[in-house]
Amino acid sequence: MRAIFTNGLTREFNGLTAVDHVDLQIEKGELFGLLGPNGAGKTTLIHMLCTILPPTEGTAKVAGFDVYKEPDSVRTSIGIVFQDPSLDNRLTGKENLDFHGRVYGMSKTLREKRIDEVLKLVELEDRASALVETYSSGMKRRLEIARSFMHHPEIMFLDEPTLGLDPQTRRKIWEHIQMLNKQEKITILLTTHYMDEADYLCGRVGIIDHGRIIALDNPKKLKDQLEGDIVSLEVPQPKKYAEIFQRRKYVKEVKIVGDYLYLTVTGGEKAVPKMIDIVARRGGKVRSVGCRSPTLEDVFIRYTGRGIREEEGGIKEQMRAHVRAHMR
Repeated sequence: MRAIFTNGLTREFNGLTAVDHVDLQIEKGELFGLLGPNGAGKTTLIHMLCTILPPTEGTAKVAGFDVYKEPDSVRTSIGIVFQDPSLDNRLTGKENLDFHGRVYGMSKTLREKRIDEVLKLVELEDRASALVETYSSGMKRRLEIARSFMHHPEIMFLDEPTLGLDPQTRRKIWEHIQMLNKQEKITILLTTHYMDEADYLCGRVGIIDHGRIIALDNPKKLKDQLEGDIVSLEVPQPKKYAEIFQRRKYVKEVKIVGDYLYLTVTGGEKAVPKMIDIVARRGGKVRSVGCRSPTLEDVFIRYTGRGIREEEGGIKEQMRAHVRAHMR
Protein backbone atom coordinates (compact mmCIF):
# COMPACT_ATOMS: atom_id res chain seq x y z
CA MET A 1 0.00 0.00 0.00
CA ARG A 2 1.27 3.47 -0.88
CA ALA A 3 1.61 5.81 2.07
CA ILE A 4 2.53 8.78 -0.14
CA PHE A 5 1.83 9.32 -3.83
CA THR A 6 2.54 12.41 -5.92
CA ASN A 7 2.01 13.09 -9.60
CA GLY A 8 3.57 16.16 -11.19
CA LEU A 9 3.62 17.95 -7.82
CA THR A 10 4.81 21.52 -8.35
CA ARG A 11 5.13 24.68 -6.28
CA GLU A 12 6.03 28.10 -7.62
CA PHE A 13 6.72 31.34 -5.77
CA ASN A 14 6.43 34.44 -7.96
CA GLY A 15 8.02 32.72 -10.94
CA LEU A 16 10.51 30.69 -8.87
CA THR A 17 9.90 26.94 -9.18
CA ALA A 18 10.73 25.42 -5.81
CA VAL A 19 9.32 21.94 -6.50
CA ASP A 20 9.25 20.91 -10.15
CA HIS A 21 6.81 18.17 -11.27
CA VAL A 22 7.80 15.59 -8.66
CA ASP A 23 6.51 12.02 -9.07
CA LEU A 24 7.00 10.04 -5.89
CA GLN A 25 5.71 6.76 -4.48
CA ILE A 26 6.49 5.75 -0.90
CA GLU A 27 5.18 2.45 0.41
CA LYS A 28 3.63 1.91 3.82
CA GLY A 29 6.30 1.20 6.45
CA GLU A 30 9.18 2.68 4.43
CA LEU A 31 11.89 4.88 5.88
CA PHE A 32 12.49 7.13 2.90
CA GLY A 33 14.99 9.96 2.60
CA LEU A 34 15.10 13.12 0.52
CA LEU A 35 18.74 14.11 0.16
CA GLY A 36 19.85 17.42 -1.25
CA PRO A 37 21.43 20.79 -0.46
CA ASN A 38 19.57 23.59 1.26
CA GLY A 39 17.32 25.34 -1.24
CA ALA A 40 16.76 22.14 -3.25
CA GLY A 41 13.02 22.05 -2.46
CA LYS A 42 12.93 19.46 0.33
CA THR A 43 11.07 21.54 2.90
CA THR A 44 8.64 22.96 0.34
CA LEU A 45 7.78 19.43 -0.78
CA ILE A 46 7.12 18.36 2.82
CA HIS A 47 5.00 21.46 3.44
CA MET A 48 2.77 20.54 0.51
CA LEU A 49 2.42 16.95 1.70
CA CYS A 50 1.52 18.23 5.18
CA THR A 51 -1.07 20.69 3.75
CA ILE A 52 0.83 23.77 4.95
CA LEU A 53 1.24 24.94 1.34
CA PRO A 54 -1.12 24.25 -1.57
CA PRO A 55 0.41 22.88 -4.78
CA THR A 56 0.62 25.16 -7.79
CA GLU A 57 0.14 22.13 -10.03
CA GLY A 58 -0.13 18.35 -9.75
CA THR A 59 -1.68 16.06 -7.15
CA ALA A 60 -0.64 14.30 -3.97
CA LYS A 61 -2.17 11.74 -1.65
CA VAL A 62 -1.00 11.08 1.90
CA ALA A 63 -2.40 8.05 3.75
CA GLY A 64 -4.89 7.77 0.88
CA PHE A 65 -6.21 11.33 1.29
CA ASP A 66 -5.90 14.14 -1.24
CA VAL A 67 -3.78 16.94 0.27
CA TYR A 68 -5.86 19.63 -1.43
CA LYS A 69 -9.38 18.20 -1.12
CA GLU A 70 -9.05 16.38 2.25
CA PRO A 71 -6.55 18.40 4.31
CA ASP A 72 -8.15 17.62 7.69
CA SER A 73 -7.96 13.87 7.08
CA VAL A 74 -4.30 14.23 6.04
CA ARG A 75 -3.46 16.19 9.20
CA THR A 76 -4.98 13.60 11.52
CA SER A 77 -2.94 10.88 9.78
CA ILE A 78 0.50 12.49 10.08
CA GLY A 79 3.07 13.69 12.57
CA ILE A 80 5.72 16.27 11.76
CA VAL A 81 8.99 17.48 13.23
CA PHE A 82 9.79 20.88 11.77
CA GLN A 83 13.29 22.03 10.97
CA ASP A 84 12.95 24.97 13.38
CA PRO A 85 12.26 24.36 17.12
CA SER A 86 8.55 24.36 17.98
CA LEU A 87 8.37 23.38 21.66
CA ASP A 88 7.09 25.65 24.44
CA ASN A 89 10.12 26.16 26.68
CA ARG A 90 7.93 27.41 29.54
CA LEU A 91 6.20 24.04 29.83
CA THR A 92 7.59 20.73 31.03
CA GLY A 93 8.21 17.87 28.65
CA LYS A 94 5.07 16.13 29.86
CA GLU A 95 2.98 19.30 29.49
CA ASN A 96 4.14 19.77 25.89
CA LEU A 97 3.01 16.24 25.10
CA ASP A 98 -0.27 16.63 26.98
CA PHE A 99 -1.11 19.80 25.05
CA HIS A 100 -0.45 18.02 21.75
CA GLY A 101 -2.75 15.17 22.81
CA ARG A 102 -5.52 17.63 23.68
CA VAL A 103 -5.22 19.26 20.24
CA TYR A 104 -5.80 15.84 18.68
CA GLY A 105 -8.81 15.11 20.91
CA MET A 106 -7.21 12.33 22.95
CA SER A 107 -8.93 11.46 26.22
CA LYS A 108 -7.16 12.09 29.51
CA THR A 109 -6.64 8.36 30.12
CA LEU A 110 -5.24 7.81 26.64
CA ARG A 111 -3.02 10.91 26.90
CA GLU A 112 -1.48 9.80 30.17
CA LYS A 113 -0.84 6.28 28.85
CA ARG A 114 0.63 7.53 25.59
CA ILE A 115 2.84 10.15 27.28
CA ASP A 116 4.48 7.44 29.37
CA GLU A 117 4.98 5.28 26.26
CA VAL A 118 6.55 7.93 24.05
CA LEU A 119 8.80 9.33 26.79
CA LYS A 120 10.12 5.83 27.39
CA LEU A 121 10.76 5.31 23.68
CA VAL A 122 12.95 8.43 23.47
CA GLU A 123 14.49 7.85 26.91
CA LEU A 124 13.19 11.02 28.54
CA GLU A 125 11.10 9.51 31.38
CA ASP A 126 13.37 11.02 34.02
CA ARG A 127 13.01 14.50 32.50
CA ALA A 128 9.22 14.47 32.11
CA SER A 129 8.62 17.07 34.83
CA ALA A 130 11.54 19.34 33.93
CA LEU A 131 10.97 22.58 32.03
CA VAL A 132 11.94 22.25 28.38
CA GLU A 133 14.17 25.33 28.72
CA THR A 134 16.51 23.13 30.79
CA TYR A 135 16.79 20.50 28.03
CA SER A 136 19.83 20.12 25.79
CA SER A 137 19.40 20.52 22.01
CA GLY A 138 19.40 16.75 21.57
CA MET A 139 16.80 16.24 24.30
CA LYS A 140 14.54 18.86 22.73
CA ARG A 141 14.77 17.11 19.38
CA ARG A 142 13.91 13.77 20.97
CA LEU A 143 10.90 15.35 22.68
CA GLU A 144 9.74 16.81 19.35
CA ILE A 145 9.99 13.37 17.79
CA ALA A 146 8.02 11.88 20.71
CA ARG A 147 5.36 14.56 20.31
CA SER A 148 5.02 13.92 16.58
CA PHE A 149 3.85 10.32 17.09
CA MET A 150 1.88 10.97 20.29
CA HIS A 151 -1.45 10.56 18.43
CA HIS A 152 -0.49 7.32 16.61
CA PRO A 153 0.02 8.80 13.13
CA GLU A 154 0.40 6.56 10.09
CA ILE A 155 3.12 8.73 8.55
CA MET A 156 5.81 10.90 10.11
CA PHE A 157 7.68 13.75 8.41
CA LEU A 158 11.11 14.69 9.76
CA ASP A 159 12.56 17.86 8.26
CA GLU A 160 16.35 17.89 8.83
CA PRO A 161 15.92 16.04 12.16
CA THR A 162 19.57 16.29 13.27
CA LEU A 163 20.47 19.74 11.94
CA GLY A 164 23.00 21.46 14.18
CA LEU A 165 23.46 18.54 16.56
CA ASP A 166 26.83 17.07 17.51
CA PRO A 167 27.84 13.69 15.99
CA GLN A 168 27.13 11.67 19.14
CA THR A 169 23.65 13.16 19.56
CA ARG A 170 22.90 12.66 15.86
CA ARG A 171 23.66 8.95 16.21
CA LYS A 172 21.30 8.75 19.18
CA ILE A 173 18.53 10.41 17.18
CA TRP A 174 19.16 7.92 14.34
CA GLU A 175 18.63 5.02 16.75
CA HIS A 176 15.29 6.47 17.88
CA ILE A 177 14.14 7.04 14.30
CA GLN A 178 14.97 3.46 13.34
CA MET A 179 13.23 2.11 16.44
CA LEU A 180 10.07 4.12 15.73
CA ASN A 181 9.97 2.91 12.16
CA LYS A 182 10.22 -0.72 13.25
CA GLN A 183 8.43 -0.72 16.60
CA GLU A 184 5.59 1.69 15.81
CA LYS A 185 5.45 0.59 12.14
CA ILE A 186 5.30 4.22 11.05
CA THR A 187 6.12 5.32 7.52
CA ILE A 188 8.84 7.96 7.77
CA LEU A 189 9.87 10.57 5.23
CA LEU A 190 12.90 12.54 6.30
CA THR A 191 14.81 15.31 4.59
CA THR A 192 18.53 15.81 5.06
CA HIS A 193 21.61 17.27 3.46
CA TYR A 194 23.82 14.90 5.49
CA MET A 195 24.79 12.09 3.13
CA ASP A 196 25.81 9.77 6.00
CA GLU A 197 22.37 10.20 7.57
CA ALA A 198 20.56 9.21 4.38
CA ASP A 199 22.95 6.31 3.81
CA TYR A 200 22.63 4.96 7.35
CA LEU A 201 18.89 5.35 7.87
CA CYS A 202 17.01 5.05 4.62
CA GLY A 203 15.87 2.04 2.67
CA ARG A 204 15.50 4.29 -0.37
CA VAL A 205 16.81 7.75 -1.11
CA GLY A 206 15.58 10.36 -3.55
CA ILE A 207 18.28 12.86 -4.47
CA ILE A 208 16.69 16.25 -5.09
CA ASP A 209 18.16 19.34 -6.72
CA HIS A 210 16.48 22.50 -8.00
CA GLY A 211 13.11 20.99 -7.11
CA ARG A 212 13.56 17.82 -9.19
CA ILE A 213 14.21 14.22 -8.14
CA ILE A 214 17.35 13.45 -10.15
CA ALA A 215 18.04 9.94 -8.81
CA LEU A 216 16.11 7.46 -6.69
CA ASP A 217 17.07 4.01 -5.39
CA ASN A 218 18.46 2.33 -2.31
CA PRO A 219 21.79 3.86 -1.20
CA LYS A 220 23.92 0.87 -2.19
CA LYS A 221 22.57 0.74 -5.74
CA LEU A 222 23.05 4.49 -6.15
CA LYS A 223 26.69 4.18 -5.09
CA ASP A 224 27.26 1.05 -7.16
CA GLN A 225 26.46 3.06 -10.29
CA LEU A 226 29.89 4.67 -10.00
CA GLU A 227 31.73 1.33 -10.37
CA GLY A 228 35.09 2.23 -8.88
CA ASP A 229 37.01 4.18 -6.26
CA ILE A 230 36.76 7.94 -5.89
CA VAL A 231 40.00 9.90 -6.00
CA SER A 232 39.90 13.59 -5.07
CA LEU A 233 42.76 15.83 -6.16
CA GLU A 234 43.18 19.49 -5.27
CA VAL A 235 45.27 20.92 -8.10
CA PRO A 236 45.91 24.22 -9.91
CA GLN A 237 44.14 24.50 -13.26
CA PRO A 238 41.78 21.54 -12.65
CA LYS A 239 40.30 21.81 -16.15
CA LYS A 240 43.74 21.24 -17.70
CA TYR A 241 44.34 18.09 -15.69
CA ALA A 242 40.78 16.85 -16.20
CA GLU A 243 41.44 16.72 -19.94
CA ILE A 244 44.70 14.82 -19.35
CA PHE A 245 43.18 12.27 -16.96
CA GLN A 246 40.18 11.61 -19.19
CA ARG A 247 42.56 9.96 -21.65
CA ARG A 248 43.79 7.42 -19.09
CA LYS A 249 42.24 3.93 -19.30
CA TYR A 250 41.93 3.53 -15.53
CA VAL A 251 39.86 6.75 -15.25
CA LYS A 252 36.14 6.20 -15.86
CA GLU A 253 34.77 9.64 -15.06
CA VAL A 254 36.05 13.10 -14.11
CA LYS A 255 34.14 15.91 -12.38
CA ILE A 256 35.44 19.37 -11.50
CA VAL A 257 34.18 20.97 -8.27
CA GLY A 258 35.97 24.22 -7.51
CA ASP A 259 39.72 23.52 -7.27
CA TYR A 260 39.10 19.78 -6.94
CA LEU A 261 38.98 16.94 -9.39
CA TYR A 262 36.78 13.99 -8.47
CA LEU A 263 37.78 10.97 -10.50
CA THR A 264 36.09 7.58 -10.63
CA VAL A 265 38.91 5.10 -11.16
CA THR A 266 39.66 1.39 -11.11
CA GLY A 267 42.30 0.41 -8.57
CA GLY A 268 42.41 3.67 -6.63
CA GLU A 269 45.50 2.86 -4.54
CA LYS A 270 47.59 2.17 -7.64
CA ALA A 271 46.10 5.08 -9.58
CA VAL A 272 46.92 7.80 -7.02
CA PRO A 273 50.75 7.68 -7.39
CA LYS A 274 50.37 7.75 -11.19
CA MET A 275 48.16 10.84 -10.99
CA ILE A 276 50.50 12.69 -8.66
CA ASP A 277 53.37 11.92 -11.05
CA ILE A 278 51.37 13.18 -14.05
CA VAL A 279 50.69 16.50 -12.32
CA ALA A 280 54.33 16.86 -11.21
CA ARG A 281 55.71 16.15 -14.70
CA ARG A 282 53.59 18.99 -16.05
CA GLY A 283 54.89 21.47 -13.52
CA GLY A 284 51.94 21.30 -11.14
CA LYS A 285 51.59 20.34 -7.49
CA VAL A 286 48.89 18.28 -5.82
CA ARG A 287 47.78 20.25 -2.76
CA SER A 288 45.72 17.42 -1.29
CA VAL A 289 44.65 13.93 -2.28
CA GLY A 290 42.09 11.41 -1.10
CA CYS A 291 40.96 7.94 -2.12
CA ARG A 292 37.80 6.21 -0.88
CA SER A 293 34.79 4.14 -1.79
CA PRO A 294 31.88 6.05 -3.38
CA THR A 295 29.43 7.94 -1.16
CA LEU A 296 26.05 9.54 -1.87
CA GLU A 297 27.95 12.82 -2.15
CA ASP A 298 29.74 11.37 -5.18
CA VAL A 299 26.42 10.31 -6.67
CA PHE A 300 25.18 13.89 -6.26
CA ILE A 301 28.36 15.24 -7.88
CA ARG A 302 27.91 12.86 -10.80
CA TYR A 303 24.41 14.13 -11.52
CA THR A 304 24.93 17.84 -10.78
CA GLY A 305 28.64 18.60 -11.12
CA ARG A 306 28.83 20.06 -7.61
CA GLY A 307 28.80 18.90 -4.00
CA ILE A 308 26.04 18.94 -1.40
CA ARG A 309 26.81 21.87 0.85
CA GLU A 310 25.24 24.25 3.31
CA GLU A 311 23.93 27.27 1.40
CA GLU A 312 23.23 30.31 3.54
CA GLY A 313 20.28 32.61 2.87
CA GLY A 314 19.13 32.81 -0.73
CA ILE A 315 16.44 30.41 -1.86
CA LYS A 316 15.98 28.88 1.59
CA GLU A 317 15.06 32.22 3.15
CA GLN A 318 12.75 33.05 0.26
CA MET A 319 10.89 29.77 0.85
CA ARG A 320 10.53 30.44 4.56
CA ALA A 321 9.24 33.95 3.93
CA HIS A 322 6.59 32.63 1.54
CA VAL A 323 5.58 29.87 3.96
CA ARG A 324 5.19 32.40 6.79
CA ALA A 325 3.10 34.63 4.53
CA HIS A 326 0.75 31.77 3.62
CA MET A 327 0.36 30.73 7.28
CA ARG A 328 -0.83 34.18 8.42
